[in-house]
Formats: sequence, C-alpha cells, structure tokens
Amino acid sequence: MIRSHPVPGAALLLFALLWLPAPAQAVTTCTASSTALNFGTVTGTGNVDSTAVVTVVCNTSGLSLLATARVRMCLNIGAGANGGGLTNPRRMTNSFGDAMQFQIYRDPARTLIWGDSSIPATPTPVQIDLQYDVPVLGGSGSTTATMHARVPAQAGLAAGLHSNPFTGTHTRLDYRYAEALLGTPNYPASCTSGGGGGGTATFPFTASATVPDNCVIATATALDFGSVPGPVGSNIDQTSTITMTCTARTAWNVALDNGQNAVGLTRRMRLGATGSYVDYELYRDAGRSLRWGATIGTDTVPGTGTGTAQALTVHGRVPATQSVAAGNYSDVVTVTVTY
Repeated sequence: MIRSHPVPGAALLLFALLWLPAPAQAVTTCTASSTALNFGTVTGTGNVDSTAVVTVVCNTSGLSLLATARVRMCLNIGAGANGGGLTNPRRMTNSFGDAMQFQIYRDPARTLIWGDSSIPATPTPVQIDLQYDVPVLGGSGSTTATMHARVPAQAGLAAGLHSNPFTGTHTRLDYRYAEALLGTPNYPASCTSGGGGGGTATFPFTASATVPDNCVIATATALDFGSVPGPVGSNIDQTSTITMTCTARTAWNVALDNGQNAVGLTRRMRLGATGSYVDYELYRDAGRSLRWGATIGTDTVPGTGTGTAQALTVHGRVPATQSVAAGNYSDVVTVTVTY
C-alpha cells in the first residue's frame, strides 16, 4: 500500500495564498472651481473682453499597486440666472432689470460659444482629457480651462452694476474615469458613459460689469433777443436749447451760472468794453417765474438719463423798462451738468 503524506510547506503556502487581500477598488472624485468673470468698466462704445479660469482637481485612492488614471470630463455652462441664451447673447442685468449683452466662448478668437450638453440644439461644452499617476497611497491630477468672454459694443446701456450669477444649476462638470493597476487604460467613451465610474460637480461664478454714470453736452444754442428800436418798453422773451446725452439711469442736474457781467443775482449783457449794460434773466419754466441758477436742489434742473439725446429749454427775458445806448449787447453763460 502506498500512502501519501502532506507536505507542511505546501499547506502553509496554500493557506497564505488563500488569505492574500484582493486589490482595492479605486475611487476617483473630481471637483471644480472658477474665478470671477469681471469685465470692469463698460461704456458700450466698443468691445470689452475678459477671461476667467475653471480649475478641475481629481483625486484617486484605493489602488494597491502603482497605476495610471484617466479622466474624461466636460465643463458645461448654461445661460445663467439672469437669462439670455446660448445661441443668443447671454445677459447681465442691473438692479432695475436693464440688460447688457455678453457671451462666453471656448476659444481666444471668441467664435465658439461655450455651451451645455443638456440643453438641446445649443453649442457644446468644453471637453478635457486628464491623465495622472496613482502611487500606492493614492494620487491626483489637475487641469484648467479658460473662459474667453466678450461684452460687444451696444448702445443704450444703463448705468449701474450689471451681473449674472452662474449658480450650481447653471454650471456642471460631468466626468468618467478609468484606472489600470498596470499599464495605461483607455479613456472612457464619453463624459457620461464608460470607464469604471464617474460623477458630477459644479463650479459657480458670477459675470459682472459696471456702466458708469456719464453725460455729454452736445449743443447749447444762442439766446438771441433780437433788435429793439429805442428803449426796452416791454418784456422781450426768447428761448434757447441745451441738448445732452446721459447714460440711462444717470441722475443729473443742469446749472447755469450768472454770466460774465452779473451784479449779485442780476444777469447783465454788456456793450463791448463799455460801462453800458442790459439786464436779462434765465428761467426754468415758460411762465418765467422760476429762475435758473447753479445751486443744486434749489434752482437747477434735475433729470435722469435715457441713453438718448435730451433737450432742455432755457426761457430768457429782457425785462422792461430799460433805456440804454444803442449797440450789440452780449454775455456768456456757462452750462454745467452734474451727475
């Protein structure tokens, strides 16, 4: 009879092999953040460009051997909280709801709009492939993407701080990952399928721009009282027009000084370099009861800009009765717009 005897060493080896731990399941998570998209001061007279940077960091843990991780990710940006569109310009608004058009692009030439894959028939998001090594204790990799944004030239902008918050519902990072204990894995089929797993994250940011208050005086016509035969026996009334354009929502006040020849609050026209004068006055109303002066809140004309030309009428009067030497009398009045 032949009997077999177990070999102690083999038994111990089999026991040890049965108790070797299985390779740990790798887990990759990605997070994203963005800088603010600030255009600074915008007047609407020309294009204003700006950039912001989205940073993505991915961390892989759970591998027991040296390995390589690959991540395919898509950065999606929607219209933002204040609306607009992706094929149409996005928009920022001020506290009154006045809109300013702008757009976010994927390329420095600003021709490819940065979109959101979850919104049908709109531009595509930005896709990035990331590869990094994962040592025994885990590893990480990072990458960035630049927003190339533009506020195009546009008329009629309203003053104030304009903004558009891109909250968590308007930004989205979709990613899928693949790892290999040895060698390099293939990238997942897309940002939302394939590989060993995936997830989503957000990267909130705010787009903003400031439209400054501004006013420009275009014209101030002459106030011509005409010719008077002999003494001024009755009031002579005439008007002139001040035309200016102020940024919409800009609060303004228009003041008129007392001219070059006034005595106290009495405006006067002068005959050349002589000591002969004709009294006159300027008013804010057609009834010529409200004197037009230079003290804001008392005798100036207030208003609010519309973004288009605005005309103000100056009501002038040479009061009766005055008897002065014949000749051409004149004065120069300075118009000041405070805003």
